[in-house]
Amino acid sequence: MSETERDPDGRIKLEQRGALLLIGIDRPEKRNGFTPKMFAELAAAYTRLEEDPELRVGVLHAEGDHFTAGLDMPKCAPLRKEGRPYIPLTEVDPFDLREPMRSKPVVMALKGISFTVAVELMLAADIAIAAEDCRFSQLEVKRGIMAGCGATFRFVERAGWGNAMKLLLTGDEFNAAEALRLNFVQEVVPVGQELDRALEIAGRIAEQAPLAVQATRDNARTAVNYGWQAAYGRIASTQRRLFNTEDAKEGVQSFIEKRPARFVGR
Repeated sequence: MSETERDPDGRIKLEQRGALLLIGIDRPEKRNGFTPKMFAELAAAYTRLEEDPELRVGVLHAEGDHFTAGLDMPKCAPLRKEGRPYIPLTEVDPFDLREPMRSKPVVMALKGISFTVAVELMLAADIAIAAEDCRFSQLEVKRGIMAGCGATFRFVERAGWGNAMKLLLTGDEFNAAEALRLNFVQEVVPVGQELDRALEIAGRIAEQAPLAVQATRDNARTAVNYGWQAAYGRIASTQRRLFNTEDAKEGVQSFIEKRPARFVGR
């Protein structure tokens, strides 16, 4: 399908740059409003990131001036009324809430209007970069529903109860500076620089030993979900596995030879 024959339900655009997979939300003519088709394609993109051994980091971004105005409700509401999920159960969940879980990191670039699903994808990402013009809102209560992809507990986890309730129960907008204060994003950059900065960070992650990156992320996630004792209990066995990899040997050799390491993910 050509650019002049765009699917009215939008699409998820993919581009591989070395070890990075760029995942683009592409329905700018509708402010990137999410449709069931887009959810399915987003899940397929995350599954490709997870399963392709050449890929080490995902970069989630959007076409146009805005990340997304949220759900295209006329198209999405019928699925929820019937209790059907937006994400196919066999695909990796972009919201990182159920099996199959993601092991590889995702860096996200946000801009302009970034409502509902954008916020929940932001909270599910590992690192989020926001343009100064970002407008955020978890506005489900204004539509007679509630956030369903992690915001109800991740807001509390990141920002504390009062800050979370202030935003979740009013649906009020907040800006990039407030998102930074609440630990929802890690950096705020001038408009137009958000994707470049996300790519820069993703590139730095991709330079590191991929098994070590995944193990680090997994241990941190275990602590968040099950407490530090559970995470600590897994360290010894994970370290033993990592110390016996080719990449660990390369890490030592590169240190001895005073050169950048060349990691292969084994």
